[in-house]
Amino acid sequence: MTPTQERLYAVAQWSMLLSAASVVLSIAVCHLLLGVALIALVASDAPLRLPPVKWPLAVFLGWTLVSMAMSADPGSGLPQVRKIYAYSVLLVASSVLLEAKHARWLAGGWFVAAALSALKSLVQFWRKVEEAGARGEDFYQFYVGERITGFLSHWMTFGGVGMMVLLVLLSVLFFAPGLGRRERWLGWLGVVVLVASLLVSFTRGIWLATVVAGVYLVWEWRKKLLWGAPVAVAVVLVAAPGAVKRRLESMTTARGDSSAAARIIMWRTGWRMIQAHPLLGVGPQQVGPQFRRYMPADVRELPPAFYEHLHSLYIHYAAERGLPAVAAILWLLGMVLWDHLRALRSGLSGDNRFIVQAVVAVTIAVVVEGFFELNLGDTEVLTVFLTTVSLGYTAIGREG
Repeated sequence: MTPTQERLYAVAQWSMLLSAASVVLSIAVCHLLLGVALIALVASDAPLRLPPVKWPLAVFLGWTLVSMAMSADPGSGLPQVRKIYAYSVLLVASSVLLEAKHARWLAGGWFVAAALSALKSLVQFWRKVEEAGARGEDFYQFYVGERITGFLSHWMTFGGVGMMVLLVLLSVLFFAPGLGRRERWLGWLGVVVLVASLLVSFTRGIWLATVVAGVYLVWEWRKKLLWGAPVAVAVVLVAAPGAVKRRLESMTTARGDSSAAARIIMWRTGWRMIQAHPLLGVGPQQVGPQFRRYMPADVRELPPAFYEHLHSLYIHYAAERGLPAVAAILWLLGMVLWDHLRALRSGLSGDNRFIVQAVVAVTIAVVVEGFFELNLGDTEVLTVFLTTVSLGYTAIGREG
């Protein structure tokens, strides 16, 4: 490289690091810095790299375009075309974040940003408690429709990003070599803050996904600790505030909460869309406009809920873009898990182990939460996921 190209490459590296870290705080800043990184990378004439998941991703994006072109209203799908820009994270991160220290720096950046966002969310929660009390309203009903968001725009976005950062942080604490005492204390303090914010976010799918992925990490770290899991669950159930217990109950009953019933209606409607359009779906951004057309005949009234998507990654993409699209997503997620678990079995050294463990945990969480939410349809969540996957494949590559 010439000196100018080296400077451009350094700009691409720092812009990508700052872009990925800032997604916890602002998607606008994240995308601005991503654009700078992409331009600087291309101008530097450095090699462009993509991990093996480029093939299922290409199928997914290509099928999205075909589905949009064949839908009843192709123009309505343009937001999904614009979202392809977010997938460039995979290219840029894989091309510039090549050293283990980059993963450490990014984990630190995510930790600081997510901790600040979590602290803000706890303040938001306390204010909502006070506001509900001042109005004399039932807190649960007052809160579930307008929950904490930290620095982000929606509680599901906040919860999804916070969950993944928490899992990355746990991977660092469990598997990263050479951590000092101060770093460990700060890390565990961050874990407490993030867990508290996720608990009061009332996002049930994220609760379940965090527990499943967390159990995986503890199993890989110190299996014997899992003997205490039943006790920990019992303590949470006994000590949790009434509103949290009520939220847990809402996962299995509709008492005082219509969200479970609404999801069942969404999934049934999605299944009817899939049956009618198995190959191409109803088209990107067409689930909401066409929802009532495919709604089951026995549904007389819709419970209060958001019906623009189907609250399931797999059902939504199958209904919106066709079965080949959801097959591509499953191919991508399965490939990530297979490649990284295989790398762990073969043995990893230094920081590469914590990075690969983080990818496995984050992917498990995405898979589990995907049953209940359109998580990868959220740009912030997608950005953290793709960045983490890029770091994982780079770590595997360093092992040779």
